[in-house]
Amino acid sequence: MEKIKRVFVIVLDSLGIGAEPDAADFGDGPACHTLKSIVGSKQYSTPNLQQIGLFNIDGVGCGTPAADPIGSFARLRELSRGKDTTTGHWEMAGIVSERPMPTYPNGFPPEVIAKLETAFGKKILCNRPYSGTQVILDYGREQEETGGLIVYTSADSVLQIAANEADVPVETLYGYCRKARAIMQGEHGVGRVIARPYIGKYPGYERTPRRHDFSLDPTGDTMLDALARKGLATIGVGKIADIFAGRSVSRSLGINRDNADGMRKTLALMDEAFTGLAFVNLVDFDMTYGHRRDIDGYAAAMTEFDAQFGAMMEKMQAGDVVMITGDHGCDPGAPGTDHTREYVPLLVYGKPIKQGANLGTYPTFAMLGATVADMFGAPLTTKGESLLPRLLAE
Repeated sequence: MEKIKRVFVIVLDSLGIGAEPDAADFGDGPACHTLKSIVGSKQYSTPNLQQIGLFNIDGVGCGTPAADPIGSFARLRELSRGKDTTTGHWEMAGIVSERPMPTYPNGFPPEVIAKLETAFGKKILCNRPYSGTQVILDYGREQEETGGLIVYTSADSVLQIAANEADVPVETLYGYCRKARAIMQGEHGVGRVIARPYIGKYPGYERTPRRHDFSLDPTGDTMLDALARKGLATIGVGKIADIFAGRSVSRSLGINRDNADGMRKTLALMDEAFTGLAFVNLVDFDMTYGHRRDIDGYAAAMTEFDAQFGAMMEKMQAGDVVMITGDHGCDPGAPGTDHTREYVPLLVYGKPIKQGANLGTYPTFAMLGATVADMFGAPLTTKGESLLPRLLAE
C-alpha cells in the first residue's frame, strides 16, 4: 500500500445532495437538492466526478451512476445546528457546534449599533438583512453623501460592512471590521464579520475581490491543529485561513479571484514537495450562483471545475489523496436566496484508496476531519470517526 503523503480537501462550497431530515427546522422544504437542480441544465457535464462515484452516493437520486467507480464515496449529514460556511467548515474539520450562531432577521439591536458607531466614529446605514449587490445600489449614494458605513446581515450569522473604496480605503475598512469583530463576541458572536469593498458611481457599483472575512476563533480542536502539532503542512487555498481565523494554517495562498483561480493555485501546489494537507474552498458555487439562484451558472461552474479536476487527476502522485465535499447546500432551484439544509457528498480518490467502495451515510461532517487526522497518525478529539480502515486499498 502506498503511504499517504499529501491530502487535498476540496470544498465545493454549497454542493448539497438532498434535504436532511431536519430541513424543515431550518426553513427548508423536503425537495431542496442542489445537485439535482443543476444536473438537468444543458451546461452541466462532470464525467470525472461521475467516474469517482458522485452519482453512486446513497440517496443522490439523480445523474447516471458509474458502472465501476474508481473512488470511494459517502454521504455526510450535518450534526451542528447551522447551515452556513463557518459551521460547515468547522464541523468537517472536527468541531460540532451544538448551539447555532446568532442571526439577526430584524437587523442588529440598538445597543450593538451604538457600540459600532462609537467604535467607528461613523454613522451606520441600512442595518437590515440584504442582498450584497442590492444593498450597495440602495445605500451607495447615501454612503457617499454621509461618509457612513453600510452595515447589513443575511440569513447567515454574519455582520457585513460595505463601503466604496474611493471613500474608505480597503485597509481602513479592514480596520473597522477588526473593531466590529472585537465587539461581536459572546451572545453577539456572529460567525463572521465581512469586509465588502466596492467601486464605481451610482448606479454602476461593482463589488471587488478584496472581500475579507474576520471569523471567530475556532471553539475546539480541528484537523488543522492536529496536523500542525505534528509539524505537517496545513496550506489554505481561498478563504480557509479566514474561516479558521488563521489558526494552525501554516501557509495561506489567499482569496481566490474565482473558482478557476483557486484550482490553478491547487494545481500549482501539486508541483511542490510537501507532506500534509492542502485545504481548498471554492466559494463561487455558493456566492455567485447558489444565492443568486442561477441554475445554469452553477452547472457551468461545475463543468469548469470537473475539467480542472481531470487535470488534477493526471498530476496526482502515488502518495496523493483527494477528498471532495461540500459545507452546506444552496439549492438554486429553491425559493428565496438562503442556504439549504442538505447532506453533502464525500468523494475520496487516489492510489492508496479503495475503488468502488460505497461507505454509506454518516451522522456528521466530522468524519472527514477524523479521517484526515488518521491518515497522518495525528490525534484529534472529535465526534467524527475515521473512515480510513474502510478506505485503504489492500
